[in-house]
Amino acid sequence: MEIAITFTTAPHSKELLLDLAANLQRDLGGSLEFCWLSDGEALDLIGREFDSDAIHHLKGLAASAAGSSPVDWCLQPAQGRRKQMLIADMDSTIIGQECLDEMADLKGIKPEIAALTERAMRGELDFEAALRERIRLLGGMSIVDLQRVLDEHITLNPGARTLVTTMKANGAHTVLVSGGFTFFTETVAARAGFAGHRANIFLWDNGGLSGVADPILGREAKLAALKEEAAAHGLSPQQVLAVGDGANDLAMLKAAGLGVAYRAKPIVAAEAAAKVNHTGLASLLYFQGYARADFHDAA
Repeated sequence: MEIAITFTTAPHSKELLLDLAANLQRDLGGSLEFCWLSDGEALDLIGREFDSDAIHHLKGLAASAAGSSPVDWCLQPAQGRRKQMLIADMDSTIIGQECLDEMADLKGIKPEIAALTERAMRGELDFEAALRERIRLLGGMSIVDLQRVLDEHITLNPGARTLVTTMKANGAHTVLVSGGFTFFTETVAARAGFAGHRANIFLWDNGGLSGVADPILGREAKLAALKEEAAAHGLSPQQVLAVGDGANDLAMLKAAGLGVAYRAKPIVAAEAAAKVNHTGLASLLYFQGYARADFHDAA
């Protein structure tokens, strides 16, 4: 099997990446082919004729080479690594915030809500129960309040729009799927360029937030979204790239051909096929073998 190992780090870090490549080449007797995806920012190392035991050993060598350096890396089969669908979590993945936490900040109860959010994303609380409790605490907020949160607090993470627009330009289907709410995903999907979005729905009573509609979109619904969206476009899960940060993302990350934990909670980072902790979402393009010159950057 042909294997691709991709290393990426901050721009202008050529010596760091060259050192990593040299260490792996030394450990493997010079059997890897070298290719810059972005000079000083991302490189590919291609190895041929690796069996499962050799791949397991190679993962250990790659992890050891990266060590504590500010480098993100991915090891995967070279064939089929350019995916035909992107499915992405929203809060703390495509955007830099948790929407309910930002709503709580406006209401003056952010510490209480943020604590529930953190525990739910770590898998310490039942997602559905924690969501209902947070909405109960946020009850009474108006659409005007929520629009203010969206306009003043919500920002895309670095590389989000580049990731989406580049994959779309190369024929991939893109969908945003969130355990949050359509009030936010509709706008975030448009800002980032996603073709579609799925999320929960707020309930209102006399102009005030009163609850969440059933059924709640959580861990299993995200997995179902991956399968349904892939099937609708004639794709297998192996052709999907999934990215997320919380415990309710883990099922879809593990089902995808490549599941990436983005600055994720420990339970997610421990089980995902690849992790991004130091760079931006454009690294997911490098993992697929895109060169920097292939990116479709947005203003």
